[in-house]
Amino acid sequence: MQAFYILERKNIFNIDFLPRYGILKKMKKIILILVFPIFFLSSLLVKAQQLKLITINDYIIGPPTVEYISRALKEAQEDNAILIIQLDTPGGLLKSTQKITKLFLNSPVPVVTYIAPKGARAASAGVFISYASHILAMAPSTHIGSAHPILGGGSWGKLSKEVKEKIINDTLAWAENLANQRNRPVKFIKEAVRKSISITEKEAKRLGICKIVAKNLEELKEKLEGVKVNINGKTLSLATKNSSIQTIPFSGREKFLNIIIDPNIAYLLLTLGFLGLIFEVTHPGFGFPGIAGILCLILSLYALTILPVNYAGIALIILGIIFLVAEAFTPTFGMLTLAGITSLFLGSLFMFNQPHLVKVSYKIFVPVILSFVLLSLFLLGKVISSQRQKPKTGVEGLVGEEGIALTDIDKEGKVLIHSEVWNAFSSDKIKKEEKVVIERVEGLNLFVKRKEA
Repeated sequence: MQAFYILERKNIFNIDFLPRYGILKKMKKIILILVFPIFFLSSLLVKAQQLKLITINDYIIGPPTVEYISRALKEAQEDNAILIIQLDTPGGLLKSTQKITKLFLNSPVPVVTYIAPKGARAASAGVFISYASHILAMAPSTHIGSAHPILGGGSWGKLSKEVKEKIINDTLAWAENLANQRNRPVKFIKEAVRKSISITEKEAKRLGICKIVAKNLEELKEKLEGVKVNINGKTLSLATKNSSIQTIPFSGREKFLNIIIDPNIAYLLLTLGFLGLIFEVTHPGFGFPGIAGILCLILSLYALTILPVNYAGIALIILGIIFLVAEAFTPTFGMLTLAGITSLFLGSLFMFNQPHLVKVSYKIFVPVILSFVLLSLFLLGKVISSQRQKPKTGVEGLVGEEGIALTDIDKEGKVLIHSEVWNAFSSDKIKKEEKVVIERVEGLNLFVKRKEA
């Protein structure tokens, strides 16, 4: 006990405490050789903390993201690990962002937000998520900012000035609380909310917003070593240099819902849904187009309740589809087609309220519009060609047909047409079994002429 007591006081190089008599005196060098290395190595071997990694790669922050982060945070708590969020987002739903920041502020384990890879950004909701995390790291050539509130459902543009101001003030108070809680600059996040400003990783590091700039996860691990964080009033020193990284992927459900709320997918689901319903209405009895159309519309409605939608844009898209389909069934020789193209193009541009953050790519909507136009022109061509064709059934279909004279025809006689016997009149004298051609039909009488050889 005396030996361990003196070791705790760091008098490990003073071996005079050992008795100067008996066998222990002779073994003091052996004891020193055995005890000192063990004590020294035990002081160096600090258990590395496990790292849990989740990736938000250009996703809209919404309910699926909240579910994903919440699940990952629970796993990190169970293993007493550090949670790293590799973030790249254009923004998202205000309510979902509030839920995520609440999870971070009450987290019993360290949360590190890493804005990466190069070219990534933490815009809008990403700013609040970054501020709420214990440590913010950024990769080179990344930026953070533009935190003006975005409301789902397209309701932002319909709110009165007073309500908008109320929402802005509430967001500013929330932003200030986050900054004070994590000892980050208040000025930047307030200007990001009011003026939608953005800054690079170098400026964020200079202002004290970002603590670490790291090229990759390996460098991030090294730079996190020894960093101190405050967890519920207790200061913890991170040990990450020799840590292993365990990736937590999206579950199948979370991944599916995240795909649906992609603006391009939502746009395709909306257009395909209405096209399926229109096809079912105009061609009843098929079943599949109608069922598929309803499913696509329901999925698109889920996405549109999350994304910042402009309902005027949606109305223009629906109107454009109706115009193009109507052109095929009531040909106006291009007028409805032109109106449909214009409506679809404008609707695709105006579909979302925040085109600088959430928009439909021209690589998606241009092929869709061209496909509708080609389909409409194809159907229009079929209608025009069918109108120009000679009737093939009924009395009108007999004109120009050939038959055989069953009797001699001297002004009047009998002919056989399509295995049917008709009364025939002719100004020519036609002999029996000569071939005749029908010129016109009047009631049940045919006016024929001799077929020229």
